[in-house]
Amino acid sequence: MGSDAGEPVPRSAPADFDGPAANGNRSTTDIIGTILFSLMTISLSVIGFTAASMSKGTEVLFNPMDYDGNLCGSKFGNKTDMTDFPSMVFVNNIGGGVCVKECPEFDALVDIRTLLTYNGVYQEEGDVNVTLKADYVSVANYSQAKRLRTCNKTTCPTDPASSWTSEGINMDEGFATYAVSTFEIVKHRCLANPEALLKIMDQVANTTEDSLTDQVLDKAGIGNFINHLYADLFVARYYVFLIGFLLSMFIGLVYTQLLRLPGVVGLMVWGSIFGTFAILIGSGYFVYLQAVSWDEEVPQVTEDNTIKATKALAYFLWIIAGLAFLVLLFLRKSIMLAIAVMKQAARAIGAMPIITFFPLAQGFLVAAFIILWMYYAINLAAVGEIEFTDVPGTSVQRPVYNFSQFQERAGWYFLFCLFWFVEYMKAITQLVIALCVSKWYFTRDKSKIGTTTFISSYWTTWRYHAGTAAVGSLLVAIVRLIRAMVAYVQKKAKGFDNKIGQAILCCCQCCLWCFEKLLRFINKNAYIQTAIFGTSFCTSAKEAFFLILRNARRVASLSYVSALLIFVGRVFIAILTTCAAYIIISTYVDQADIHSPVGPSAMVFLIALVVGDMFLDLFEMATETILQCFIADEEMFAGDSGYADGDLRKWFSDHEKKEKELMGSS
Repeated sequence: MGSDAGEPVPRSAPADFDGPAANGNRSTTDIIGTILFSLMTISLSVIGFTAASMSKGTEVLFNPMDYDGNLCGSKFGNKTDMTDFPSMVFVNNIGGGVCVKECPEFDALVDIRTLLTYNGVYQEEGDVNVTLKADYVSVANYSQAKRLRTCNKTTCPTDPASSWTSEGINMDEGFATYAVSTFEIVKHRCLANPEALLKIMDQVANTTEDSLTDQVLDKAGIGNFINHLYADLFVARYYVFLIGFLLSMFIGLVYTQLLRLPGVVGLMVWGSIFGTFAILIGSGYFVYLQAVSWDEEVPQVTEDNTIKATKALAYFLWIIAGLAFLVLLFLRKSIMLAIAVMKQAARAIGAMPIITFFPLAQGFLVAAFIILWMYYAINLAAVGEIEFTDVPGTSVQRPVYNFSQFQERAGWYFLFCLFWFVEYMKAITQLVIALCVSKWYFTRDKSKIGTTTFISSYWTTWRYHAGTAAVGSLLVAIVRLIRAMVAYVQKKAKGFDNKIGQAILCCCQCCLWCFEKLLRFINKNAYIQTAIFGTSFCTSAKEAFFLILRNARRVASLSYVSALLIFVGRVFIAILTTCAAYIIISTYVDQADIHSPVGPSAMVFLIALVVGDMFLDLFEMATETILQCFIADEEMFAGDSGYADGDLRKWFSDHEKKEKELMGSS
């Protein structure tokens, strides 16, 4: 392609160009990036291990802290020895709890005339309506606690008509709570059984004055919608996580394996598009019928707000399907060309099937780092001194860690390290994929491409271009850190009720978000240039920028349409997993135990969307690499001397011809 006056001259082919630079012709790029990244990991470990030697970070991580600053199941500092009481039951929704021997469980689920308080179990003397024994739970001795609060008939009346708003319970922000059956979660934390919370709502709401009913329903997670959702997720928790992670991973793996088969890409893409339409329309129809059936129940059991919300969801699904269909009509030609590019990407991936497992392996590596990072961060936080602060609107205090200036700065540095490492591994993944795909594209004899290509690309990335990945990821990490700081200031600014300041901060956040997206786009294309020509980050970014600038219309249309198609694939995986989850939960979970399978299915959708994104990122990067390889190939070689597949060259030629005809006719 030619260029207009003043535009950079298209890249010419290097002497004896025969595909991506061989290792013998490559040099280590951006060594400063490697040095800085190494210093980051070393300094993070030094600070983390130093903090671990000065604190009881492991105990702080695993052992819950009660309302008086004691660690349940441990002797923490000069605090009370709680070794025999390893679990903690929460007494309020602001984090205050008491250490117990084990999480209490009982068949009745709740006794609203028995209270669990900061001083143990409290039952009003002479109350004949008590159904629970006072020793239903073994609570540690808090008689010597500095922040001890005790119950009596005045502060903790057990009559449900007045107990909810009493000083003791204080709408779940006091020093007492109703005795409920619990279950253990996250190592000795005892959470209330969601069914018990619903029973409390029913019993308290039925005996509380109407003027207080809204408070009863809104405070402390006892709201109707929240509790129903919480209860449904608890009952179906195993289905949610098994289906959300395992089934979506299986579907994502099958989807990517099918995409790499010859001739399947077009079928899969169009099938995903129309399948998504069908699922959206069908789901909307099913949801609407469900709302109608609830509305026609005699007597009506489902609340009016739930019925209205369900109908609104049906209308929303239909509107989304309609808008998506209009977009399909408008972008039909571009979609056909994008599919042609994706077919080449699928051929490249098909030649190296091992590459489909690479993003998954990288994901496990990132997860391992996050676990180590959390260990460091918790130890750093545990070095702080425990202080107690008043909770506004209550008569209780809660323990918090008071951090030194060094800890606060180290905390921000830890967050920066997390951002950098995650972005770094993502950059390494993109570089390896770009190397593999560009080697496939610029190899005339495709039979030479295989597993060894992936292995050599992996080695080349780490040996020569780890620094380039470090530089690109550093830029993104810095922007993400600035965004986190702005978000922190935004949160603080809400307390001052300054609308102008909040609006300015919101604008800053939006601008930073756009800048981050721009950086990611530049980085991705720079990595492709590095993969092909072995150049440093700055050189690659410059070449990629001008390459895209010279082919702006083509790159913009194809990049965004390809991204749209891959997004449809992600949504398709998520929707298919969600439909399976809805059917499985509806079939195998006793419907008397849950209010609706919609809540658990929605959680499955969110999990599956993340998993599907992990798998299809591979195809997105491969497609971008094929597109840039084709443009570079077209600029460097004339006519049939290039490396482009005949079908791909014909698709581009026909597409550009039709575009010129349309522009000429207009």
